[in-house]
Amino acid sequence: MPGTTTTARPRSHESNARPQGDLYTVEERARRDASKWTLVQGILAPLQLVVMAVSTVLVIRSLQTGEGVFIADASVVIKTALLYAIMVTGSLWEKDVFGKYLFAGPFFWEDVVSMGVIALHTAYLVALLGNLLPTDARLVLALAAYAAYGVNAVQFLRKFRMARRGRTRGSPRPGGPA
Repeated sequence: MPGTTTTARPRSHESNARPQGDLYTVEERARRDASKWTLVQGILAPLQLVVMAVSTVLVIRSLQTGEGVFIADASVVIKTALLYAIMVTGSLWEKDVFGKYLFAGPFFWEDVVSMGVIALHTAYLVALLGNLLPTDARLVLALAAYAAYGVNAVQFLRKFRMARRGRTRGSPRPGGPA
């Protein structure tokens, strides 16, 4: 309109800007640090990794010897239950930090791969409960699910390292120095 002046809105406030290479804005980092799900994820992630390592040994032993199939199956079921728990709590964490349950920008590809990991673990459960595959094929399916989980774990470890580097690079940390 004539005689009216407009001012451009800033793209973002400085505290909302995501520093280049950092996973979190200042607000997201504060929400991450305040979320109860951060601690839950910090407990479940290494627990799931340990269970997977033990289960991998049990599954390989069963494939090699034909013995211990029940305990190998039980270990995969426990690993899958932990996967479901970490996925649900991880979604709650993502909602707390980024405002959406899944596929938030900084973790989009980790969530995509997580869907494949869940699909493989669920296929294992379906095969086990429905007696749909011979034992060896089912155990190989478990190893395929674990390989996909390994890729996903590396993705998340990479993000964890990026987040730590971002903090030490000078990103402000609520309540204290970087």
